Amino acid sequence: MNIYIVNGPNLNLLGKREKTWYGNKSFSSFLQELQNTYTQAKINYFQSNSEGDLINHLHQIGFSAHGIILNAGGYTHSSIALSDAIRAISADVIEVHISNIYKRESYRQHSYLSAHVLGTITGLGLEVYRLALEYFLSIPRP
Repeated sequence: MNIYIVNGPNLNLLGKREKTWYGNKSFSSFLQELQNTYTQAKINYFQSNSEGDLINHLHQIGFSAHGIILNAGGYTHSSIALSDAIRAISADVIEVHISNIYKRESYRQHSYLSAHVLGTITGLGLEVYRLALEYFLSIPRP
């Protein structure tokens, strides 16, 4: 089973930036934990600060992935193009946010992506990725 985690802008700074919102752990160490725990899945990872790179990557994986866990960062609240890319692919996408976007600035409380994803998990720290992964692993596959 191929599961893809796709992270958007500034998420390469996890563990270094705004620790009140995002915590102390780097994503690379968390990813290693996931890969060590969920050996029944191949967990692939991609991160980019570029909107076009994120869209291209979704196009590349979006017809073969068993599931995509997407944290689009700030593009969540601004990117119609990323929303269109999600609509264009056949893979199920779960939108995740480390912080509770509904407790933050008003502009962060709207997602252009949510209407086109399977579901959204927000505000539980890095655990949002684990919950999304466990959901994908729970779906029976032919």
